[in-house]
Amino acid sequence: MTNNHVVNKASDIEVMLSDKRTFKGKVVGSDPQTDVAVVKIDAKSLPTIPWGDSSNLKVGDIVMAFGNPFGLNFTFTRGSVSALGRSGLGIEEYEDFIQTDAAINPGNSGGALVNVHGQVVGINTAILSPTQGMDGQGGWAGVGFAIPSNLVEHVMESLIKNGKVNRGYIGVSIGDLTPALARQFKAPDVSGALINEVELGTPAERAGLKAGDVIRTFNGQQVDSASRLRSLVAGTNPQTEIDLGILRESQSMTIKLQLGQQPANMAQLGGTSEPPSEGTLRGISVQVLTPALREQLGLSASVHGVAISDLGSDSPAAAAGLQPGDVIESINRQPVSSVADFDRLAAGAKGEVLLRVNRQGNPAFVVISPDDDGP
Repeated sequence: MTNNHVVNKASDIEVMLSDKRTFKGKVVGSDPQTDVAVVKIDAKSLPTIPWGDSSNLKVGDIVMAFGNPFGLNFTFTRGSVSALGRSGLGIEEYEDFIQTDAAINPGNSGGALVNVHGQVVGINTAILSPTQGMDGQGGWAGVGFAIPSNLVEHVMESLIKNGKVNRGYIGVSIGDLTPALARQFKAPDVSGALINEVELGTPAERAGLKAGDVIRTFNGQQVDSASRLRSLVAGTNPQTEIDLGILRESQSMTIKLQLGQQPANMAQLGGTSEPPSEGTLRGISVQVLTPALREQLGLSASVHGVAISDLGSDSPAAAAGLQPGDVIESINRQPVSSVADFDRLAAGAKGEVLLRVNRQGNPAFVVISPDDDGP
């Protein structure tokens, strides 16, 4: 197992074991959306390490990171789990990171994060650097991120068996709760994912979910944000029976649901876009401005655009003051009326970018600078 970004541009792959034996490697499959790749070598009686259950991790647990930082082979560093379920960072589409202060540097990517029982609980992926940002290219500052082993296992098994990743699907358009939305929907706090719209003919509709429901738990796991829910759903196999803990008009209830298969054109079906990984508008996820969402945001029928559903904390847009719930009406004076429009225009947005944004019925122009790295 390794990261997709380690092997995706490689013409040749070589795998070295701890006894210095080397083998030619072949990529069995890769998944850019989680940054996971599977590499195969032809050999027998290889040493292996067992998988651990990343859902059992707790903040404060001791972990060890293995890798080749700066080309220093077989390096071991030790630290603790600093946080769990980190998302909204703009690194990958599906984010559910383990944060650790075990030293991770360029060259650690794809290496194992191991618990005190000698089990793999994560794959080292990225660091937060005050000089280079979250791309794994800066120096260690005590904030590193690893993909949880349970997500890695799901992706690995799907890639080996099917050559692609089969992801679960509910069929809802979701967003984060703000304090104002929490008051409107009688939630005790802003934790959870607010359903903006339920798509027809989907598992969500069949299970009786409604716009305005707040999803708080997924099979007993806490849902603290929309991006957290997306990762949990995508990391579960289709046809799996799951329990959703929801709030509806301040009443707690449990909805049983069988996950469907995520459509290939997910971004065009009322879901969220894949946030751009580069350019001035990197880290912004948007969603269709549905009638239900328009009403919740207090927008008239004359407002057209796409709503920001998630925002990387280090993104230039966050530094400029944008926030989830803002509606992007135009990019560099070009109108944005769909997720496809945003994807197309964001891909070409370099240098300073002029956005027309509508926040709760108040339009304004905002200039985004590519040099702004967030708060």
